[in-house]
Amino acid sequence: MKITILDGNALNPGDLSWAPLEKFGTVVCYPRTADSQVVERIGDSDAILLNKVAITEDILSKCPNLKYIGVQATGYNVIDLNACRKHSVTVTNVPSYSTAGVAQLVFAFISEFACSTRLHSDSVMAGDWCSAKDFCYWKKPLIELDGKTLGIFGYGNIGSRVARIAEAYGMKVLVCTRTPKPEVKNPVDFETLLKSSDFVTLHAPLTDATRAIINENSLKLMKKSAYLINTARGPLVDEKAVRSALENGQIAGYASDVVSEEPMKKDNPLLGAPNCLITPHIAWAATETRQRLLNIVVENIRAFVEGHPQNVVS
Repeated sequence: MKITILDGNALNPGDLSWAPLEKFGTVVCYPRTADSQVVERIGDSDAILLNKVAITEDILSKCPNLKYIGVQATGYNVIDLNACRKHSVTVTNVPSYSTAGVAQLVFAFISEFACSTRLHSDSVMAGDWCSAKDFCYWKKPLIELDGKTLGIFGYGNIGSRVARIAEAYGMKVLVCTRTPKPEVKNPVDFETLLKSSDFVTLHAPLTDATRAIINENSLKLMKKSAYLINTARGPLVDEKAVRSALENGQIAGYASDVVSEEPMKKDNPLLGAPNCLITPHIAWAATETRQRLLNIVVENIRAFVEGHPQNVVS
């Protein structure tokens, strides 16, 4: 079996090993692949692995040997699933591998908003503490998380992990979810979530119903002292509306690990926005998280080869 990896640099820029895949066949890895290069690179492949490379009906029609697509991520919107069914191509993904990493980044954002760690460290390194008249000082009001309300929109594996961390901080947790669960202590509707929370964190999938669910109208429901966090999908928010809300003091801050188009474009409304933290889609990037992902990728291929595929999405 020939296994071709189309954009291996995302998962493994060189600090992990593809060797476990070699027991299943010949492995060819490309760090990146442009759309125009896909067919020539996978035309004789039996299986392919990818993260963000789009696979269309046109591509599949030119790759008759292809029987398996392993998405090295949870999301698989880049794959034309109907075309895969037509061509009898099995598609798998990797669910739940990044729960710990994403929840960790959510609280990195919350902690930065609460403590302004970078602001104060930069001030100290600039010599401000050396010339201070008192033993301490602070550059802006600080926030104690104990007793604050965290609103969680979406309550899958990540949302529930975030809730447990919040409770350890002494925060009150509100949850808005489309799938009621007995473990949700304080279920609320979306409007109540926005109105009542000091921090709102998004953990819902991108669907027609959730696209731009954070918009001009929903932002107006939030407290002016509230912070919004998005580690789910960029298009869950209307980025122009968020920029306007930040500039007008309608919300206190916005933090996100995702944007509507990635890599971020120079004309993205959030670039340079006030009280805004943006990281380059790194919630999944810890070495331990990526190794967990790679381990599951290997197990997905093993299961497919043995005739009982797992984590099948098509």
